[in-house]
Amino acid sequence: MKRNFSLYTNHLKFIGMKKIVKQAVGIDVAQKELVVCLGCMHDDWTTQLYAHKTFANTAKGHTALLLWVKKQTNEAIAVRYIMEATGVYHESLAYFLDEQAQDLSIVLPNKISNYFKTLDVKTITDKSASEAIALFGLERKLENWKRPKAIFKKLKQLTRERDQIVEERATVKNQLHAEQTEAASNPSTITRFKQRIAFLNKQEKSIKEEIAALIKKDEDLKKTVLLICSISGIGLLTAAIVLAETNGLEHIRNKRQLVSYAGFDIKEKQSGTSVKGKSCISKRGNKYLRKSMHLPALSAIRHDERFKAIFVRLVSKHGIKMKAVVAVQRKLLEMIYTISKNQVPYNKNYLKEAEIENESMETAIA
Repeated sequence: MKRNFSLYTNHLKFIGMKKIVKQAVGIDVAQKELVVCLGCMHDDWTTQLYAHKTFANTAKGHTALLLWVKKQTNEAIAVRYIMEATGVYHESLAYFLDEQAQDLSIVLPNKISNYFKTLDVKTITDKSASEAIALFGLERKLENWKRPKAIFKKLKQLTRERDQIVEERATVKNQLHAEQTEAASNPSTITRFKQRIAFLNKQEKSIKEEIAALIKKDEDLKKTVLLICSISGIGLLTAAIVLAETNGLEHIRNKRQLVSYAGFDIKEKQSGTSVKGKSCISKRGNKYLRKSMHLPALSAIRHDERFKAIFVRLVSKHGIKMKAVVAVQRKLLEMIYTISKNQVPYNKNYLKEAEIENESMETAIA
């Protein structure tokens, strides 16, 4: 027993009489393992990282992680767990910590990446990543993560399953086209390709019906979806993807946060007057959100004067059509947030009505 001193005890001896005011657990999540770093902030606002360990990303590993943290930290001071949103690998640990009533924050990868650049770290490893996450948690005021509602979790599973089917179907269609174009194509191969496409079409239809039925059951969700679908170019499937990937926009505080979460935020490179790179979107965000905005943006440009005006203005400015389309995608996503929060349907004739109002005001003044 005398030899089994915790790292926390040694840590207390090292810092002397300093008082700990904040404790954080930085976790770098991978498919099979969790690289963990413990840190604290003292009453003089200095930070210290004092323990590291690796755990399996399994139920057994999660329990071992929690027990280890409790041994190495001061029970009188709250401990915050911080991790990146890494696909689906972080979800099982997040649910476990939530069930154990632990303070947990899940941060967007681009925020950690930008913070990492401010540190004097030359080599990026899993250990240094966990250290950066722990420091980020100590220096920032973070909100508690809340698990998504069951209906949004189900919607996310369905919309992502459909996305995989669409990608697979595109691959099969390309293979079919290549086979049909060959000089001596194989009729039986072509038949099998067509059968696979028909099967995938049937599966996609089934998923769409399940999504529609799920939305129909929840009156509040149904109302929000109908409002979002009032926006030009936005259909039920796009509305379902946006709500599923953002937990119904529940934790999105403003349009800028949503834009950043989707990876539509602008990345610029400029140094003085000599170095200036081209600006572009970061793409460090939720790819499913970005992807869902592409076809709606093309439709909105064709059928809505507001979005057509944005597209024409940007193309005339820099001549890059795809860049203008991305700007419309971003604008559509912002519009979804506004419509959802205000619970007011989209007014397609807004520009015309504004012009009429301005003309009437000018006439009255004259």
